[in-house]
Amino acid sequence: MVIVGVDGSATSRAAVEWAANDAFRMRVPLRIVHAVDRSPYQISKHPAPAMPDLLLREGHRILREAEALVRERQPTVEIETRDIEGAPAEVLREQAEGATEIVVGSRGLGGFSGALLGSVSMHVAGHVHCPVVVVRGEHRPTYGEIVVGVDDSPECEPALAYAFEQAKLRGSALRVLHAWQLPVHAFAPEASYDLDEVRAAQHQAVRNRMALFSKDYPQVRVVEDVHCANPVDALTDASELADLLVVGSHGRGALGSMLLGSVSRGVLHHARCPVAVVRT
Repeated sequence: MVIVGVDGSATSRAAVEWAANDAFRMRVPLRIVHAVDRSPYQISKHPAPAMPDLLLREGHRILREAEALVRERQPTVEIETRDIEGAPAEVLREQAEGATEIVVGSRGLGGFSGALLGSVSMHVAGHVHCPVVVVRGEHRPTYGEIVVGVDDSPECEPALAYAFEQAKLRGSALRVLHAWQLPVHAFAPEASYDLDEVRAAQHQAVRNRMALFSKDYPQVRVVEDVHCANPVDALTDASELADLLVVGSHGRGALGSMLLGSVSRGVLHHARCPVAVVRT
């Protein structure tokens, strides 16, 4: 099942469209979730008694609009809606249990003006165990390519598996991108490094990872892309002409992190296309 969180914002609408299309491609049901968060209205010693009813009515309206959008875009997708009381991040974490994928907008109605990534999307991407897709509100053309960031560790394999499956479902090419940097001690005068040898080793590391999946996805055209560059910069640049950027959330080497590491955080803030974060 695909889960999508909604709050009535522009990025929420974009997330619903994305989730509907993915549910259709995967042939799984879609659950639309709205969190009724009363906490901002319970600060006063004398909260307005009508506020809970207003929040519930608004939640039902948001869910109806989201469901109508799915019916318009993908009428054959099975839909259910849920209006659940609680903080949005916590509600979505609970709903993600056993989900195929969870989809959220990059910044909801409660975000600060100008912020590219909201606290809810950051929290969900860093804590749930299923793939999380973070969608921005702007409409982009279809480029026919998915980009996945890999490193030299087995921990990137879940992200690769997800990216290959998405490329197959979409009929897209898959760009496997590995951005590597020399360790700091490589710049010491006494250190001896053969850059051609290092570069060849990095290419081989990517080929070894790709070989695990290529045989199961013969229909996917794979582009090997290895750079000596900052990973966030390389992935952000590649996202310009991509339909989806896939990153792992825990690994070592270039994509190492705890929960949500510096690379996945940086990509979520700066990528120009939707980003899927896949936990190890």
